[in-house]
Amino acid sequence: MTRLIVWRHGNTDWNAERRVQGQTDVPLNDLGQQQAVDAAELLARLGPAAIVSSDLRRAADTASALAALTGLAVHSDRRLRERYFGPWQGLTMAEVTQTRPAEHARWKAGEAVVGDDIETLDDLGKRVADGLQAAADLVPAGATVVVTTHGAAARQGIGHLVGWPAEQLRTLRALQNCHWVELTHDTERGWQIAAYNVGPFTQVPVPPAV
Repeated sequence: MTRLIVWRHGNTDWNAERRVQGQTDVPLNDLGQQQAVDAAELLARLGPAAIVSSDLRRAADTASALAALTGLAVHSDRRLRERYFGPWQGLTMAEVTQTRPAEHARWKAGEAVVGDDIETLDDLGKRVADGLQAAADLVPAGATVVVTTHGAAARQGIGHLVGWPAEQLRTLRALQNCHWVELTHDTERGWQIAAYNVGPFTQVPVPPAV
């Protein structure tokens, strides 16, 4: 049974400010760096055979904490990037609400299409699912691979991978910083979610990741 760990990056200043990151290359802050170290200590015990990461710094630096413990190289994959949020990127959610109310209402309702310049949920899910499957294909059957990505990217990519409809996917809470999802795969049942929002520490619940 192959095991796929989908790991969200650690905290950034923009996370703390509720500022939309999207594909802006924001680094980890001190808290995020410590979160990555703490989580890596647990993930290393799973004996990963490969580590794959989004090429954005906050994900790549999170993956580096696990690479330091395991001696594995980090493979980079642009398909694992966060959703592209176009003109929202750099704005706080309060600013988005005030300046782009119609788009914000569509986003909050979970609609697939928010605005012309914002990546659709379908495109995001397919892109990330392709990256997740490619990561799993790097290791032999029965091995473990850890993939470091982003909150919205993780949820949509997992949804496409397991074939969940959008309505069911919206029942999943936001993935917390440096928490992960465990999926397993075998030839009879395909991909299944074994655990969700797992991490080494408890946090105050956060709003949906952007």
